[in-house]
Amino acid sequence: MQSRQGRFAIVEQLLADGITHMFGNPGTVEQGFLDAIESYPELRYITTLQETVAVAMADGYARASQRPTVVQLHSGVGLGNGIGMMYQAKRGGAPLVVIAGEAGVRYDSMDAQMASDLVAMARPVTKWSTRIVDPSSTLRVLRRAIKLAATPPTGPVFVALPMDVLDSELSEEVVATSIPDTRVAPAAEAIAAAAALLAGGSRPIAIVGDGVAFSGAQAELTRVVELLGAAVWGANFSEVNIDATHPLFRGQLGHMFGDHSRAITAEADAVLICGTYVFPEVFPALEGVFAPGAKVVHIDLDSYEIAKNFPVDLGLVADPKLTLGLLAAELERSQSPEQRAVAEARVGELAERKRRELAEAAARDLDFEGASPLHPSTFMSELARQAPGDLVVFDEALTSSPELTHHLPPSRPGHYFATRGGSLGVGFPGAIGLKLALPDKTVIGFSGDGGAMYTFQALWTAAHHGIGAKFVVCNNRSYQLLKLNVQQYWRERGVPDHSFPRSFDLGAPDIRFDELARAMGVPASRVESAEEVGPAIAEALEAEGPYLIDLLLHQEVPGHDEAAAHHRPVAGTRAHS
Repeated sequence: MQSRQGRFAIVEQLLADGITHMFGNPGTVEQGFLDAIESYPELRYITTLQETVAVAMADGYARASQRPTVVQLHSGVGLGNGIGMMYQAKRGGAPLVVIAGEAGVRYDSMDAQMASDLVAMARPVTKWSTRIVDPSSTLRVLRRAIKLAATPPTGPVFVALPMDVLDSELSEEVVATSIPDTRVAPAAEAIAAAAALLAGGSRPIAIVGDGVAFSGAQAELTRVVELLGAAVWGANFSEVNIDATHPLFRGQLGHMFGDHSRAITAEADAVLICGTYVFPEVFPALEGVFAPGAKVVHIDLDSYEIAKNFPVDLGLVADPKLTLGLLAAELERSQSPEQRAVAEARVGELAERKRRELAEAAARDLDFEGASPLHPSTFMSELARQAPGDLVVFDEALTSSPELTHHLPPSRPGHYFATRGGSLGVGFPGAIGLKLALPDKTVIGFSGDGGAMYTFQALWTAAHHGIGAKFVVCNNRSYQLLKLNVQQYWRERGVPDHSFPRSFDLGAPDIRFDELARAMGVPASRVESAEEVGPAIAEALEAEGPYLIDLLLHQEVPGHDEAAAHHRPVAGTRAHS
């Protein structure tokens, strides 16, 4: 192998692994490396204006492509900017390879400008964090990073690249990274034991998450829960793990409060957990999540998550698709006619319950027709009417997500991605990442007004690179989710209803997202009435490039008398109108 500088060899390694996109924000200590990229047109560098945007964009790309994705950050300050989104990637299992340049090994003793311990900074939000100090191991370390990022449990890794290492000559051979096959299945006796534990229940449920989608196990999961007659609940559920229209899918467990989840899970006497952890809440229940004597079976490729917080009767470190397929076959073989009949009856009961709930939701939507300020259902129902068949959604709509998923139910794998991990601002850059990975599909990213302001500069990247994602700001001029959460806090502690904290208000002054978008080169419209909804959606869908809709919505909170609490009408409420 001919000798060349490390900055060129790294690009050659990435291309050998089929990595064709790099998301980043340029910086001084990486300037030689970025210059080297220009010699390789096969690698497309996607310029972002802030490191948070680069990581979020790469997260969306990695989720859609299910391939290792490279992010370039700038030294300690850039890594610091990206850490919040790296946390999201770790919680969601996105296989990101994050690299950051630094001044050089020879400057270690100087404590110079921008110097920091990059490896220590990245360690809490990555699977593995390292620094290359020997130029002769540059490609070996990079391949290890790629392998670790892409091996389940997938997740981000970090590699610090000192400038003197990048500029050093090396003769390492470029070879494709070896990524192990982890599609393993349990022994037959373990499958039989799982089937017996689950089939013996009279009130079974399944708690499932994104490990199902990662494995491509949607069909196998559906067959298992149909055989059991088990209600399906989502936890760390941000992709299509089961068709949302399926009669057995009941929705998601609590994101904030464990008591919400416990009220559901403690009713079951047989619990299948697959592709998730128990439980991904901000304030999880510490005890009593399963009924006494309930049988619990947990299937996941991540052994750390099995029985992490609560005991299980059977834990299977195995691939969900293979394992659920074997479990379905075993249930078909071993279930008694009586068990099968009872399970089928439960499926019928849950189907009828879901039919009634959907009918009630449709009736409620009629109450919002012509309402001012707009209710999210007015927009989402029209979008569903106009949406093309290839529509892919990135959902960070948060408090408007129920209406979004009601009218556009996530039913097709690879066509719905939701925020996860708790980092605001992933919606718009995530949608751009999806569009780059799925260039032939229509991609719409939803964000709240609070989340949009975290990463709004992502729109410049869409315009600059001609990435035709569409964007919708669900603009209620407040941190609406915080209002709902503090309302729950008041109820738990017996605090009387009163004015929301003023820090939750984003309406003074009014943020004109349409004007901001146009300033970044993205056409936009502002929607304030029902009459404007249809034309705005049509214009967005017809636009060849990126397009933004600033959707003004009401900011009322159920069970809270806004005008009385504030002793004044608040903009965005019917009391104000």
